[in-house]
Amino acid sequence: MTMGAGLLAAGCSRTGPSGGPGDLDGPADVTLRIGPVLADIAKDHTISTIGYNASTPGPLIRLREGVPVTVDLFNDTDTSELVHWHGQIISANIDGAEEEKSLMVSPQGHLRYRLTPQPAGARWVHTHVAPMSDLSRGTYTGQFAFVYIEPKTNPGQYDQEFFLATHEWEPYFTTEEEEEEEEEDGEEHEKKEAAKKEEKPNGWEIGYQRFTINGKCLGYGEPLRVKAGQRVLLHFLNASATENIQLALPGHQFQVTALDGNPVPRPQRIEVLELGTAERIDAVVEMNNPGIWILGTPKDDDRKNGMGIVVEYADKRGTPRWIKPPRKAWDYTIFGESRAVPSADEVIPLVFGKINGGTGGFNRWTINGQAYDAKTEPRLLHKGRRYRLVFDNQTDDAHPVHLHRNSFELTNVYGKPTAGVLKDVVLVKGFKKIEVDVTPALEGLTLFHCHQQLHMDYGFKLRFNVA
Repeated sequence: MTMGAGLLAAGCSRTGPSGGPGDLDGPADVTLRIGPVLADIAKDHTISTIGYNASTPGPLIRLREGVPVTVDLFNDTDTSELVHWHGQIISANIDGAEEEKSLMVSPQGHLRYRLTPQPAGARWVHTHVAPMSDLSRGTYTGQFAFVYIEPKTNPGQYDQEFFLATHEWEPYFTTEEEEEEEEEDGEEHEKKEAAKKEEKPNGWEIGYQRFTINGKCLGYGEPLRVKAGQRVLLHFLNASATENIQLALPGHQFQVTALDGNPVPRPQRIEVLELGTAERIDAVVEMNNPGIWILGTPKDDDRKNGMGIVVEYADKRGTPRWIKPPRKAWDYTIFGESRAVPSADEVIPLVFGKINGGTGGFNRWTINGQAYDAKTEPRLLHKGRRYRLVFDNQTDDAHPVHLHRNSFELTNVYGKPTAGVLKDVVLVKGFKKIEVDVTPALEGLTLFHCHQQLHMDYGFKLRFNVA
């Protein structure tokens, strides 16, 4: 947690505890300064971006569950900014989303407020502006940082911990679509082929030239230094603007203990992690295979362009080794329980659609046939009622969908019932369906959107209003 002692500037905005009125004089507990950063991501390769506290990623912010903190936001840029506390259950006015009427940080401005961190676990903070076609703004920049909320009780059954955030740099427009790593079933293949016969061809996609973990390309940053016999806790964050990723550590297995910061009912050992944009995974690795290894993506081109980090055992030397892992479909349900879940008070279908943009254009995205319109009245929800949201993806893209200010429980994934897995982002593959249950705990506007920046900017979002 970065400590700040800045006092309220004349004319700056402020709110009190949990977003309400209150005394906010004195030093801040957390300070984020939004401003230009020159980041050395590889040898003889420096990029210019916007970050937090003169770095990218920003510094780790450690908070304590349920202990209120005062937050100072300084904006040293010439455009308004939004700072979103992703995964936290807090008031809409400080959540950091324009669609929720959250407070913005004006150009060269200062904003101070109070928030009560909850729930415990791996959360994060990032910009929430809509860059549209401007690839130098929004989540294409370096405005992101881990937030770790210490639980009230923490047994700490590990010897070391590392926080690892992935990100891509130097984005550009391309006509190439991202290919799925998994094999398709017959029905899915037929739907994808039919989608390709649309009257208009696919619109712009985003490509990248450089890939990093913690702001460094593979081989440039410091390795993760471990010792044989250690239990190492790895916190992963996919801080990409648009990319869903996989990660593997040859010769080792990940024991997944939490998804999106929430402990899973059934921890499992697996070889390959998959994270949609904005997802987090906590995993313990037993260091029982001494050597010099590459923790990285199975995609050879992306790994060669930087998506990886060296894991170095004590007293070992040599060239880092990479062994391609077996292909296996990611399955959320292996971490869940087989018990029945309570019946929902209401079922809300959310059908994802795509309107191809054509050559040189941008695709448009819809939910239940409608692209986002700020003038549309938000869908009313009632606090304390259990809602089943049915994410029905009728497109050939995988969508990491996110619900603000709430966690939801996975109840059915691709036709397989499950229970007990709590998340705030879930990756819905092309022509697949996932059902989740949510019981809103706080009143106010609540944003739902695809966390793929290009999809969100061009229509893939809607608002709920909790009363």
